[in-house]
Amino acid sequence: MAPATIVRLATNATAGGQRRRELAVETYRPQKRNKAILARAWEIIGEVPYPVSARWLFYRMLQEGSYTDKKAYKDGFLRTLSKARKRFYGGWRPDTLADDTRRAVWRGAGYAGPGEWLKALRDSSHCTLSKWASQDYYVELWFEANAMRPQFEHYTSHVPLRPFGGDPSIPFKWEIAKHLEWVAEALAKPIVILYFGDLDEKGKTIPTTAEQDIRSWADVDFRFIRCGLNSGHEIEFSLVENPEKPGTYQWEALDDNGARELFQRSLAPFVRHGGGTRARDHRSLPAGL
Repeated sequence: MAPATIVRLATNATAGGQRRRELAVETYRPQKRNKAILARAWEIIGEVPYPVSARWLFYRMLQEGSYTDKKAYKDGFLRTLSKARKRFYGGWRPDTLADDTRRAVWRGAGYAGPGEWLKALRDSSHCTLSKWASQDYYVELWFEANAMRPQFEHYTSHVPLRPFGGDPSIPFKWEIAKHLEWVAEALAKPIVILYFGDLDEKGKTIPTTAEQDIRSWADVDFRFIRCGLNSGHEIEFSLVENPEKPGTYQWEALDDNGARELFQRSLAPFVRHGGGTRARDHRSLPAGL
């Protein structure tokens, strides 16, 4: 096939895709109630500096009174958001809301000092010093709510993150155990694990089982602290119950201010500000810090 023909076909395909999106927008006319819901949801998304999940968004709208029935999450809210994203309505796109897969998020790693870096010069010309070399502890954040990873990334700087996304697999837990052994040998300092998860039965068993397995496989000691959600947080942060399981509370029910406060007070005892690691407040720090 001639290059000109390939270019023309590619151009036609691109134009065709654009036209289909335009037709989708033209044919989608949400009812007045749904139109207002989408407009308010769009405003809420714009108020935070990280991607959010549909559940997090619903909790915000439930708390402010846009919805009064928790059953509306499945009965109408998800369907409305799904149509808006698929039809590219009012700026909505398929990737507007967060839906991340489970993986570790590495930050703060590097060489223990200039000497170690010099030995590695033959492989790299960059010197990235470990943020943990000057700290008293090595800290990791583990959390259950996989889709809220952008929130954890935004408010914690340099701290390694491990989104569980439910029950972590055996290989995932084995990887953690072996990595903690490496940390203990490389840094020779206490290891602290801060955990964040849902306040329900499953939210309690997931970290308990994971901790037990990892301790049995890791030839190193570490301190494990469940920072939230804990009993009493539902009152302190005025959390809305899980619409599907009354009497239980999910991480997404915690609003932006509450999450930031919980991160800050959980990290404060173990991470010194002078070491370049901190829980961040997006209202006072310049973007990119």
